[in-house]
Amino acid sequence: MSGPRVVEFHDGFETGRLDADRWVDAYLPQWSSRRRAAPTWAIADGRLVLEIPPEQEPWCPEWDGDLRVSSIQTGVFAGPLGSPIGQHRFAPDVVVREAQEERRQYTPRYGRIEIRAAATAAPGAMVALWMIGFEDRPDDSGEICVMEIFSRDIGPGRAAVGMGVHPHHDPRLVDDFERVEAAIDATEAHDYAAEWTPAGVAWEIDGRTVRTTRQSPGYPMQLMLGLYAFGPVPNDGPRPRFVVESVRGIAPAEGRTK
Repeated sequence: MSGPRVVEFHDGFETGRLDADRWVDAYLPQWSSRRRAAPTWAIADGRLVLEIPPEQEPWCPEWDGDLRVSSIQTGVFAGPLGSPIGQHRFAPDVVVREAQEERRQYTPRYGRIEIRAAATAAPGAMVALWMIGFEDRPDDSGEICVMEIFSRDIGPGRAAVGMGVHPHHDPRLVDDFERVEAAIDATEAHDYAAEWTPAGVAWEIDGRTVRTTRQSPGYPMQLMLGLYAFGPVPNDGPRPRFVVESVRGIAPAEGRTK
């Protein structure tokens, strides 16, 4: 009989700070800069609060228009300045605008990823926890989306929660994504999880399995935890906020992945 599974990554934000040994405090900074890609964040009552205030600039206007992002991640990899080498090449013409030191804080291969968090209902916003291949090999670029909630998909007592696999530049995968209807108030804290094994991925909301796939990226992936605003945030409207109580990574039954 196997023993308890090992929790190899945990952040409950109890220290009152963003732990630099766990997180890179920028969103894909190679395509922009650490300054423009830096998140607006605070820790209040033991919770991480990602925000996008009205004065926050677009993170990468050259290739991503008006999108504002407050996001943190557990690794970063990019090629030399001016090269197209780097994680999550989201547009065909992207090149490295700022060289980055390679960092691998947490890059599991299989395991269970959990988050307890509350989404935002502010217009034009989205929250997500997703995983991308570390991409030191170009084909290792797939995504496992643990949870993704657009504010437009939140209603009274219900929400559509996005989850699935995106291939991006991985020819071994096909797009397999769904917005699962859940009878929850997504602006309150709920538990979301993805159980990732060599045989596939299973997604849970509040401990109940709601979706499965037989696809499974077979390479190390890093966590991406973020809040997105698809345009300027008005001064007189609600401010997008993603309140995260905890994030955990649990090793697969056979042992550690880091």
